[in-house]
Amino acid sequence: MKSCKMIEAINRTGALLVFPIQNRKEPKSLWSKLFPRSQMRWEWDDDGDNRVARLWHLREELSRSGQVVYSKWYRGRATFFSKAVFTNLLAVLGKRKGLSKGSLSVLETLEEESPLSTKSLKQKVKLQGRAFEGTYLQCLKPLWTRGLIVGYGEIDEGAFPSLAMGATQLIFEDLWNRSQKISESRALETLQESLEGNPLVFSEILKQSKFLGENKLKLKQKRVILGKDLYLD
Repeated sequence: MKSCKMIEAINRTGALLVFPIQNRKEPKSLWSKLFPRSQMRWEWDDDGDNRVARLWHLREELSRSGQVVYSKWYRGRATFFSKAVFTNLLAVLGKRKGLSKGSLSVLETLEEESPLSTKSLKQKVKLQGRAFEGTYLQCLKPLWTRGLIVGYGEIDEGAFPSLAMGATQLIFEDLWNRSQKISESRALETLQESLEGNPLVFSEILKQSKFLGENKLKLKQKRVILGKDLYLD
């Protein structure tokens, strides 16, 4: 199991989950590309399939390689993108407007310093503790979905390492700047071509694009203006 082989698979397919969803063929995953004849069993004991643990650890290595982009994207699952596909995804979804105040607080914190561990980020946005876990995850969800944040390696915080998160604008500044010069319509055309063999991922991008469009219309109708941007309560 080599990282170069996995990077090739991601670039060739455009986007890959790390592990399949209930061993389905779609959307495509790194597991299905590397082990097409093997069903994945989520087992971590001594008798389990060590390929699962090996792939999980290689996920961390790939996420900080800078050669591909890692996110908790497809329905919140670990997902890798080629840099080309992610650039066009940003052109379509990488918008701040409509974010809640909580999500904006997280994003602005990461734009000041990236990457940050889960523990450090929670402390900075004052969402520590079990009571705020749901709020914290709710703040992160649209940031992952819109490509505004990415995963970049792990940080040891004691018993288990935590995912290091960073603002896309800082971690992948070149991709961010490139995405600002691509029209949404052109980006969608390119994504449709690039993800021809991965239709569920493209359908999810269309779904999120439609959701953003509907939110934008609602904001205009409400005419709620705070500063230069429009925000949902």
